[in-house]
Amino acid sequence: IKLYDLRTNTIRWEDNCKNGVTSVQFDRPDIEMNKIVVTTLESKFRCYDMRTQHSTDGFASTSERAHRSTVWISKHLPQNRDIFMTGGGNGGFNIYKYRYPKNRVGKHHSDEAPIGIAGSVELLNSRVISTQPIVSFDWSPDREGLCCMSCLDQTMRVFIVTKLDKY
Repeated sequence: IKLYDLRTNTIRWEDNCKNGVTSVQFDRPDIEMNKIVVTTLESKFRCYDMRTQHSTDGFASTSERAHRSTVWISKHLPQNRDIFMTGGGNGGFNIYKYRYPKNRVGKHHSDEAPIGIAGSVELLNSRVISTQPIVSFDWSPDREGLCCMSCLDQTMRVFIVTKLDKY
C-alpha cells in the first residue's frame, strides 16, 4: 500500500501487506483521514487507524482473518462508518464493527513520539451467499442495510441487512 501526497508529489506512507492487496477503502471521503480497510489475498483484512502517524512505525493497524479464501472487497456502511462488510472468495458475506480504543494516541517506547493505537474488530454476522466469490458490492445511501452485490456465478443479488441500528 502506498499513500501519495499529490500536493508535494511524494509518498507519505507505505506498508507491505504480504501476498497481494485486493481492495482499499477509506471510511469517509468527507472528513480528515480516520480509518482504512485493506483486504488481501491471504484471507485477511487490515484496519488502519489513520489519525496518528509515527515516523518509523507508520499507522497503527489490526489484522483479522475474515474468510477461508481471498477477501475480495470491503465497504463501509454509509449511515454508520464503524460498520463494514467483507466479501470473500468462498461466497461469504461478513459484517464487522470497528471499536475504537479508549485512547487513540500513545507514546512510542523508544522516542516518546506520539503513536496511534489500533482499535478492535468484532464480527457481527456471517453468511455464505454464493458458491462463487463476491466481487462487487454497494450499500444504498438512502436506506440503511439495503445492499446489492454481484458474484462470479453470474448473479446479482439484493439484500436487506436488518438490526444495524442496534450497533
